[in-house]
Amino acid sequence: MATSIYDFSARDIDGNERSLAEFRGKALLVVNVASKCGFTPQYKGLEALQKQFHDSGFEVLGFPCDQFGHQEPGDEAEIRDFCSLTYDVSFPMFSKIDVNGENAHPLYRWLKKEQKGLLGTEGIKWNFTKFLVDRDGRVVERYAPTDTPEKIGKDLPKVLG
Repeated sequence: MATSIYDFSARDIDGNERSLAEFRGKALLVVNVASKCGFTPQYKGLEALQKQFHDSGFEVLGFPCDQFGHQEPGDEAEIRDFCSLTYDVSFPMFSKIDVNGENAHPLYRWLKKEQKGLLGTEGIKWNFTKFLVDRDGRVVERYAPTDTPEKIGKDLPKVLG
């Protein structure tokens, strides 16, 4: 039974399996992202958070997902190029995953149980749902797709403090 985010691993955008334990001691913002979504411009704000708080022990982790309106149709190379060329993304990006259903990545199964959504639901409703994880690897907040990175930035001092 997982007790923290550090109990999981995931394949990065380049196909390498990475243990999330490598982020031990950092605050994390885990986001299911998509390249062709109305919320895609949030990449700019996510990158701004990464740059502003990285030296304080913070990382954004991006997990592409194509389960919502086929808004992440590309393969990993296309996703990586889009993120790099369009938003100059420097935070870790992972391979495309499912966040809901029987093929949901184990990390997302755990995140959803740790921090339920609106009215106690577990399912991810859309792209750019965000989970804030403290330095001990515990989920402390779940944000809706409409919650902007700028809003989340105001909550970061409490997990970085």
